[in-house]
Amino acid sequence: MMNIHMKWTGHCQRCSVRSNIHTMSMFDSTLICIPCLSAEKKHPDYAKASAAEQEALKKGDRNFKGIGYPTAELGNDPIDW
Repeated sequence: MMNIHMKWTGHCQRCSVRSNIHTMSMFDSTLICIPCLSAEKKHPDYAKASAAEQEALKKGDRNFKGIGYPTAELGNDPIDW
């Protein structure tokens, strides 16, 4: 998934599962379902991503794109985290 802001279509932009509830990934601007959010929270860099977002907000950056989704070392499956 590319790191660009997209409109919610009713499907998780990471796992493609249909969902009525979504949030934005902490790593990038992907709109994800709650199970993918739960998987993200288990990632070892989740605290780093969260801190980077908080720092950006303190500086007034309301369009922070995140630190990047860690596909290189982990693949694209949050279940592996």
